[in-house]
Amino acid sequence: MIFPTTVLPRSVTALICTLLQICFGTVYAWSFFQTLLVKQLGWSFLDTAWAFSIAIFSLGISAAWAGQALPRLGPRKLATAGSVMFAGGYIIAGLALHLEVLWLFYLGYGVIGGAGIGLGYVTPVATVAKWFPDRKGLATGIVVMGFGLGAFLLSKVLAPFLVVRMDGNLPLIFMWLGIVFACILLPSSLVLSNPPTASPAKPASAQGSPGPEDPDAPGSIRLCLRSAKFLTMWLVFFFNIAAGISVISFQSPLLQDVWGLADPSIEPETLAEYGATLIAVSSLFNGAGRLFWGSLSDRIGRTRTFRILLGSQMIVFGALMTERDPWIFCTLVCYVLLCFGGGFATMPSFVLDVFGAKRMSAIYGAILTAWAAAGVFGPLYVAHLKDQFPDRVIIYCFLIGVLLLGIGYVFSYLLTDDRIRLKPPTVASTLRDFGIAPLHRD
Repeated sequence: MIFPTTVLPRSVTALICTLLQICFGTVYAWSFFQTLLVKQLGWSFLDTAWAFSIAIFSLGISAAWAGQALPRLGPRKLATAGSVMFAGGYIIAGLALHLEVLWLFYLGYGVIGGAGIGLGYVTPVATVAKWFPDRKGLATGIVVMGFGLGAFLLSKVLAPFLVVRMDGNLPLIFMWLGIVFACILLPSSLVLSNPPTASPAKPASAQGSPGPEDPDAPGSIRLCLRSAKFLTMWLVFFFNIAAGISVISFQSPLLQDVWGLADPSIEPETLAEYGATLIAVSSLFNGAGRLFWGSLSDRIGRTRTFRILLGSQMIVFGALMTERDPWIFCTLVCYVLLCFGGGFATMPSFVLDVFGAKRMSAIYGAILTAWAAAGVFGPLYVAHLKDQFPDRVIIYCFLIGVLLLGIGYVFSYLLTDDRIRLKPPTVASTLRDFGIAPLHRD
């Protein structure tokens, strides 16, 4: 193993974790490539949306596994494996584009690359939370901010540079992206570590007889995953992500539609540049939202933060249904991305508060399956609307978004910030988990 005894200062570790997240977060610049793929290869919007959805689904599922494996394998091994898979996924995707084989593109970009993001995503978040127990909301907010900024890096720096240098050759662009990411991610992953005070996971044979409240007790994670608290947090997280990711996956095409209606004389190439600019600017808001809301949740609480996120977005999505001024449209989309990032900054600290530090990586990994489900649902329903109802896609897209956010807002009133009680669920304890005071004790 390389650097087996290296322990970096926690500020440097936070910087490395943020750098990892920036690279993995380039997945949110997907809509930059979507229109190019449709035009050059003749694939439909639904075909291309499947690649993004498969990537997000693979991300969520692999993150759930990574959360369970992180205490046993450590951050260095998981981050390195994720980096190799993520960079390799781009290279395979480039080969698939050269051969014009759609299923191979799904395999490379979607399955392998997405799974690599999942391994890499949960590792820096859980690791930095251990390094900063005193500022967990701020620290995780800074790290996940990098994931939001990744789209800016790709849409305004890497991708435009490669498009010019490669004369728009998508297979070469994807292959070179894989090489660039490998050169950044692998050295960073190899120096990642837990803080010196973190004790390694004990082998099962070496553990004593844990009590019913012991975080390492057999079945304790299963009890957490079966609890009303976990289910409610999962649902609220899902609805916030589903609404936001539907916009992220199609923000460039949607803006091009709005701007094209406002000024039909604008050339398609110019509209594409406007779309890329929106991706870049909104990614800054995505990143800033992770820092802002993560820090704010330390002050006002996680539950109240989620209610503000969901309630305010309902108003914004309602305005986006009929807004046809491109500048106002862009401003509202940026606010959606601000709130989308806020959910990802608030949830890690929420898991820490409710389930405890020792269960954090496992429970947070399981929570990220909500991201997997939303990553399939959100982009695919917008793709279907864009293919089937191109003239009404904007209204329908944001109307469904209002409904999703409304359901999430209702469920947010079942959330509480209280620490979970590790006992088999009863009627009274379930009511208490939902914030309802029972008439009698368990």
